[in-house]
Amino acid sequence: MTKIKTLADLKKMKEELQTKVDLREKGDSAENYVQIKVGMATSGIASGAKQVMDFLIEALEKRNIEAVVTQTGDMGYCFAEPTIEVKKPGEEPIVFGYVDMKKADEIIEKYIKLGELVDGIIPVNYQVIDDK
Repeated sequence: MTKIKTLADLKKMKEELQTKVDLREKGDSAENYVQIKVGMATSGIASGAKQVMDFLIEALEKRNIEAVVTQTGDMGYCFAEPTIEVKKPGEEPIVFGYVDMKKADEIIEKYIKLGELVDGIIPVNYQVIDDK
């Protein structure tokens, strides 16, 4: 078990546990919530994805927006890290690139809350096997 030496360690542990509880509670009906996946491969982490993920979790909670924020591996858009995928209920997912805290805030306010598209969308450039 990890030893808690500072207040920052305690806060970090609380955030990790809260995320696990939220996933457990919302996991069975995730399609009813906004789902955000943060690209947390090595290039994403090096570009600031961890800070973006922490910001998203905190900002969505402050705004009382029901969402499931998870991390994922490489999304294949390393040139545009940090990247996030946002899926609103009943809609196709959209991937945003070059996401910093300012861009994440704009995505929450304009895209998630108001349904307006914002700059930074990475176009889909692949086909899903099931579509063939």
